Formats: sequence, structure tokens, C-alpha cells
Amino acid sequence: MTQTETNPATLGAAQSDLLPQVHLPRNAGMELDLDWVARVQANTSAIERRAATLPGRRSVKKAYQAAWLAKAVTLIDLTTLSGDDTPGRVRRLCAKARQPVRADILDALGLPAITTGAVCVYHEMVETAVEALHGTGIPVAAVSTGFPAGLSPFHLRVKEIEESVAAGAAEIDIVISRRHVLTGNWQALYDEMRTFRAACGEAHVKAILATGELGTLRNVARASLICMMAGADFIKTSTGKETVNATLPVSLTMIRAIRAYEARTGF
Repeated sequence: MTQTETNPATLGAAQSDLLPQVHLPRNAGMELDLDWVARVQANTSAIERRAATLPGRRSVKKAYQAAWLAKAVTLIDLTTLSGDDTPGRVRRLCAKARQPVRADILDALGLPAITTGAVCVYHEMVETAVEALHGTGIPVAAVSTGFPAGLSPFHLRVKEIEESVAAGAAEIDIVISRRHVLTGNWQALYDEMRTFRAACGEAHVKAILATGELGTLRNVARASLICMMAGADFIKTSTGKETVNATLPVSLTMIRAIRAYEARTGF
């Protein structure tokens, strides 16, 4: 799923029933089902037409809109992934994660303090972020496995995961090998994801698909399913470093894959 466990803020009594609270166990995964993968279809023109209707819809209104916006903040991974990152920048980011919305705005909405869902950094900054967030309950996420290209030697990608977990990262953002998708080597993609999942131990694993480099929406749908079969707790669109990153058609395709996986496995 895109989100398995969150660190949600508790809303005030007036709006506490407006936000669904998500508390699900980790994704155990399942055996690779290549027949299911082969049956996956993605009608690009239909998906694009459906996605084009979404910006004009306002299905959430009034108090519900404020509640959902607050909920969205609690699901954000506040991130800095720059070559010029410093401990000071990471500490400032962590301070923002602790209070992402001004207190007067929350008071006006009748909401208590909220935090972001996580802070995401490179491995080198994990310990700094863990220290800055101590006692807040906000997890530190680390990008890993040769982010963003994922082309470093495989044993080093696995080792990077292990070292980030040892440094205190509670979530690991892995990047898949795009070549496995582009060549249809689904077994290799599944095995890679299973190995990354095992290396994470108790840390949640997020699979970044780099959808802008996968060629087709059908490939996006297939890669989404396989990563979930292999135990990904989250699936994500992109690293933010590709030429094309998150788009509505891609997001809709992934959401439909999540729905299909939930119908099959209950997760």
C-alpha cells in the first residue's frame, strides 16, 4: 500500500470523526504470481481521461476539507536530498516536521498540534535527524540502494539499507532496478524487492518505482503489484530526480493496483 502505518495527529472533538485513522500491520507479501502479472492491463487513454476529471472535482467540502488537509500533512515525508545538505539544514527541517502548521491556524480550526509523517534524508544525515526528532514519535526515513538511479553494486545496496537501519532509520526508501521492468524480468524484480525487504528488518520499506522511466502505464501497474507481492509496505511514484515524476495518470494506475492487491490479500 502507499501508506501502512502513520503517526496521525488526534483531531479535536468537533472533527475527530472526520479523518479515517489507518493502523494496518506490515505487508507480509505473497508468492510471485506471474499469471496475475500477465493479466494486468492499463488502458492509457481511459486512465488519462479519468485523471483529467479529477482536478475539477470537490468531493470534500467545508469542515471535512480542513480535516482532510490536516490529515494530508500528517502523511507527508518532509524531505531534503541535496548534495549541500548540512546538519543545520536537517535540524531546521526536523523543527518544521514537529510543527508544520502554525499554532494559531490550528487553534482557529479547532485542531491540536500535528506533525508530518516522517523526515526523509540521505544516510549521512540519519543520525542527525534521529537526534533532532528524539521523543517526537516522528520516524526518520532514509533513501537507500543507490538512490536515485539504483545502479550501484547489489551487495552495496543491501549494505546501505542495513547501515541506515542501524543508524536509526525507521523507514527505508529503496529504488527498484528499472531494467527489470523494461525487460520484463519480473522474477528478478521480485527477488530484488524481497532481499531489500529482508534487509530492512523491522523498518518499513518503501518501493520507489521511478515511474517516469518505466515506459508505459502497464509497466507501472505490473511493477506496483510485484513490489507489493514482495512485501513493500509503501509504493511511491518517483525519486523526484527523473525528468517526469508523479502524474495523475500514474497515481491512478498505482491506486488501482493497490486496490487489486487489497482485494486479493486483505492488505
